[in-house]
Amino acid sequence: MPSVSKIPIHFFSELPSFQLKDRIKLRAWLTHVAVNQHYTFVNLNYVFCSDDYLLEINQHYLNHDTLTDIITFDYCIGKTINGEIYISVERVKENAKERSVSFKDELHRVMVHGILHLTGFKDKTKEQQTNMRAQEDLCLNLRSF
Repeated sequence: MPSVSKIPIHFFSELPSFQLKDRIKLRAWLTHVAVNQHYTFVNLNYVFCSDDYLLEINQHYLNHDTLTDIITFDYCIGKTINGEIYISVERVKENAKERSVSFKDELHRVMVHGILHLTGFKDKTKEQQTNMRAQEDLCLNLRSF
C-alpha cells in the first residue's frame, strides 16, 4: 500500500471558512474502510460546500429540488473506488445538532456514507437504510482519532 499521504483521496472546500482537520488520519481510516470492503482507490475527491452549492448539483444532475447532506458520483469499475463526494457542511452541522452528536462525528459518518455507496451499499429502502446505518456505525468504530 502506498504511503497514506499518497493515497488518491483529495479534499477540497468551496467554503473559505471550512478547514478539514486530520487529513492524514482520515485518509488512513477511509482506506481501511475500503480495504475491509475489498476495494482499492483509483481516485476520490471530497468537496465540502454550502447547502446552496449542493442544492444546485442536486437540481442540475439529479433533478431533485431538496437539500441533502451528501451526493456521491460513482465512477467505479470493479473493485476500485473512483468518484466524487459532495458534502454540505451546513447540513452536517444541522444533522449533528438534531442527532445530539459532535460535528466531527457527523462529518465522519457522512464521509464514510459516501465510501459505502461507492462499495455497493444502497439506502433507498428502509431495510437498506438500516443496513447502511449499521455499516456506518461499524466504520466509525474503526477510527482511532
